Amino acid sequence: MKKDFGDSISNKVYEYRVLARMSQQELAEKVGVSKQTIFVMEKGNYVPTLMLAFRIAEFFNVDVNDIFTYEKGSGQNE
Repeated sequence: MKKDFGDSISNKVYEYRVLARMSQQELAEKVGVSKQTIFVMEKGNYVPTLMLAFRIAEFFNVDVNDIFTYEKGSGQNE
């Protein structure tokens, strides 16, 4: 059985997008995904692939850790 560590990834995609005065559609086109992907990512319901996380960070010219934050879980559940 796969162990659930309870880890999560939070992001600041919404904040960076709004500061850049971009729509979800515009950002999606720039990083090669659908508007729906940006929408669910901003809501915290989707963890992007590592490749997409780096593409977004590169687009905004920031380190990936400035946008995406790893939050370690307790690791107690099995």
